[in-house]
Amino acid sequence: MGGEKVVIFYFTATGNSLYVAKNLEDERVSIAQAIHDNKKVYKAEKIGIVCPIFGHEVPQLVRQFLEQATFETSYFYMVLTYGRRHGGASLLAKNMLDKIGIKPSYINVLLMVDNFLPSFDMNEQRAMDKNVEGQLKQIKSDIDKKREYISPVTQKDREAHQEYLDKMEKVLKAKLPNMYQITDECIGCEICTKICPKNCFTMKNNKSVWNSNGCISCMACIHACPMIAIQLNMPEKNKKARYRNDNISICEIIDANNQLNF
Repeated sequence: MGGEKVVIFYFTATGNSLYVAKNLEDERVSIAQAIHDNKKVYKAEKIGIVCPIFGHEVPQLVRQFLEQATFETSYFYMVLTYGRRHGGASLLAKNMLDKIGIKPSYINVLLMVDNFLPSFDMNEQRAMDKNVEGQLKQIKSDIDKKREYISPVTQKDREAHQEYLDKMEKVLKAKLPNMYQITDECIGCEICTKICPKNCFTMKNNKSVWNSNGCISCMACIHACPMIAIQLNMPEKNKKARYRNDNISICEIIDANNQLNF
């Protein structure tokens, strides 16, 4: 890929980061698709990355792509979406980019709906006004002006991340191999097989089967299931509530994440 004036790479599970990407740039590339590019050399006047944070850090799939790619640009930026506490995500991302050898000009965080089902009721999250449009307007203005900026991190942010490392990370890693169950409500629609960015679902006897190998806990599958047939094997705030960004269609997320052609 070369010659574009501006390009933004994105990873999305429930549409939040795709919505951000659509508001920032016209040229958009799904990281779940670009990870398969044979030659990952990208040249543009500005190159951006937009993705959610998992445990305050860049998702494994995005990190893998960044490690494999070469970006030829004078302005590399990153926008990280989060739902409650970002835990110093901008600094964690900068440290990661420094190790890879990428110099970021701009890293910012953007508060949106938190879709982590064990901790949040999606109906309650939808009802909150998080001023997404106001945040987006400021971030777009910054990027258009090529502002040099790394979102500041406080001691409270660092403590939030340490709390996660001390309490949640081990719990989640232990539960990951048995995170999901497929109930008898499954109708074999195959949406989960198409929306999973790691190809963790197959069909057997017209029913979905989940394989934990490769799963990055993005929860695209559980939010997208029309029958709510994918359930967590851990307590949820509201087992009947699921989320997708109102401005993004299920087909757009499938197009972004579909691995069936690879």
